[in-house]
Amino acid sequence: MLITLARDGSVLATFRDPELTYPNSVHVTPAGQVLVCYKSFNGPILQVHREGNRKLATLAQLRYGLGIMKSASVCYNSTTSSIIVGQADSILVFKVQ
Repeated sequence: MLITLARDGSVLATFRDPELTYPNSVHVTPAGQVLVCYKSFNGPILQVHREGNRKLATLAQLRYGLGIMKSASVCYNSTTSSIIVGQADSILVFKVQ
């Protein structure tokens, strides 16, 4: 479950999704969207609406042996328009259009 809080600690939104297992890292983009990565074997990178109430997309996940494996951190770089994913033994960079 992803819970969005106001500065005073009150709950603004809760979001549940079957892909929300073992969350490991979150990053808020300059546009206010939330990126969430998961430490599970094929943990996806989810993009959640800025209000925290719905999933916009599954940005990346393990497919056919390639892709995200046991992600540890996620960050969006607005200068290069890329999502950077840190893993246990590597760093992946995805260009976003």
